[in-house]
Amino acid sequence: MGVMTDIRSRARAARLVMVGPARAGRDGSGTVSLFWRIFSLNATGLVLATALLLGPVTVSTPVLPAEALVLLAGLAALLAGNAVVLRIGLAPLKRLGSAMAAADLLRPGARAVVAGPAETAALITTYNTMLNRLEAERAAGAARVLGAQERERHRIARELHDEVGQTLTAVLLQLKRVADRAPGELREEVTQAQEATRAGLDEIRRIARRLRPGVLEELGLASALRSLASEFSAHGLTVRHQVPGDLPRLSEESELVIYRVAQEGLTNTARHSAADRAEVRLRPCGEGVELLVRDNGTGLGGAPEGAGISGMRERALLIGADLRLGPAPGRGTDVRLRIPIPTEGR
Repeated sequence: MGVMTDIRSRARAARLVMVGPARAGRDGSGTVSLFWRIFSLNATGLVLATALLLGPVTVSTPVLPAEALVLLAGLAALLAGNAVVLRIGLAPLKRLGSAMAAADLLRPGARAVVAGPAETAALITTYNTMLNRLEAERAAGAARVLGAQERERHRIARELHDEVGQTLTAVLLQLKRVADRAPGELREEVTQAQEATRAGLDEIRRIARRLRPGVLEELGLASALRSLASEFSAHGLTVRHQVPGDLPRLSEESELVIYRVAQEGLTNTARHSAADRAEVRLRPCGEGVELLVRDNGTGLGGAPEGAGISGMRERALLIGADLRLGPAPGRGTDVRLRIPIPTEGR
């Protein structure tokens, strides 16, 4: 009896020794580290096995069937315990891997859930912090790039209008003087040259308007969207528009983003969707406004997103808007841009 009491005392002391380091392995949130979980489980099994072998359980030579059964049961219990601890401890790492594989800086906001042992929780927290920094840096970089892009658009539009436009206007005047003095057999050819030059001048002006939406600066967003719908309607696509005049007040950046997204959406419709009808709708929605560009074309299908859609997502990120592309009712594509409007004092 004295020997058994001594064995139990030693086993109790060993358990106390294990509990101390396990508590020391906890982080600020009280999560036991994976190391101390596995170590505690293995140490408990070894201490228990030692106590039993020194006590009532013995191993004969040769090993008896009952003794072998006890040893195999203990080994199986130890292995099962290790498997459970590892499964639970490594599950957050698997979720972290899935979150990393699905991360997309153009679709910000998704974060991995901080859970699991101390090391895993620290790793997930570090990853989320890194993702926050990357999204902030990308947004700042995109703002600089798109700002430079807008300035370059304005410069090219101004040069097209001032340089190329004026040159073509001068050519038209010269052709008119030539037509007035040309003999009858040449007058028709000069007239054709005049028409071709006039068509080229109109195209130059149209490109300049698309590069620099002067109507947006001069008449506002509603008029700019109506003008955009009319422009695409003149090129074979029937575009309806629903743009009320009593929209909430938007910043200049938000108005420009709305205009560019509508422009890119209609451009994609005209080029790729094989649609003959489209719709541009801008309306108040909750605490913001929603832009809808809808067509009756072939839809997105499984095609990867191109530079145009990526550009729309970049612009949406600049103003904290939510851009979603999906199938339209029936057939076609919906492009939805939801722009939040900060309330006063926020």
